Amino acid sequence: MQLSELYEKIDARYPKKLSDDYIAAYGGHDNSGILIDCAGEVTGAVFSLDFSMAAIEAAEKAGYNLLVTHHPAIFFPVSSLRQGDALGARLLRAVRGGIGVISMHLNMDCAAGGIDESLAEAAGAKETQIVERLQGGGYGRVFQVPAKKLSAFASSLQEKLGAKRALIYGDENKTIETAASFCGAGVDAGAIAAAKRCGAQVIVSADIKHNFICDALESGIAVVQLTHYASENYGFWKIYQTLRDELGVPSAYHTDACML
Repeated sequence: MQLSELYEKIDARYPKKLSDDYIAAYGGHDNSGILIDCAGEVTGAVFSLDFSMAAIEAAEKAGYNLLVTHHPAIFFPVSSLRQGDALGARLLRAVRGGIGVISMHLNMDCAAGGIDESLAEAAGAKETQIVERLQGGGYGRVFQVPAKKLSAFASSLQEKLGAKRALIYGDENKTIETAASFCGAGVDAGAIAAAKRCGAQVIVSADIKHNFICDALESGIAVVQLTHYASENYGFWKIYQTLRDELGVPSAYHTDACML
């Protein structure tokens, strides 16, 4: 199977158009799609949230020549490739080894059944209200959860995600019944305002700037801050489970466990 054929199968479920539509509607930057194409038949695919050296090594060990990542292998234009640079070393090793890369970023965040929706489900959501809507999906969810103390809510979420660490801001004895989640680094003033408007008592996300944590707390909203990796790896794993039998090539999943 050619790389372009495999990409079409992934894009059919998690269309890059969602990324383009999100940026057009809400701003930001992305670089999703086929980012490295070394030509030839695809022997197998390793799914990894990040384009990490360990993921490249996992592909080499398996004899596979494709990485499917969530975070783009090349996010901004690269002006030089240097072995002594972390990104340069990864790109050079992948290309020298004939390993192609497909990265599917904001589209996998926003798609129905995607990473953002999976984070909400891990937090206990049955039905969600999308904060930033798109045709076919969107980003940010507000939802009802079974009533429990903030500390128990955070512990349950950590267990579901396999997360090794989380920071809790707010009264740990506060009862949580409505939550908002934003996978990755999506909390800003608009997210906090939307969460407050929808009655959320806690925000779940990652990489939250200090001033936004302060704003959330002063708005009466607690915060559970995960690592970026932990907030998205669970959803990407579910995507892998959805896709692996459809791709037509052998596949495996790689986890950079130290990032959880």
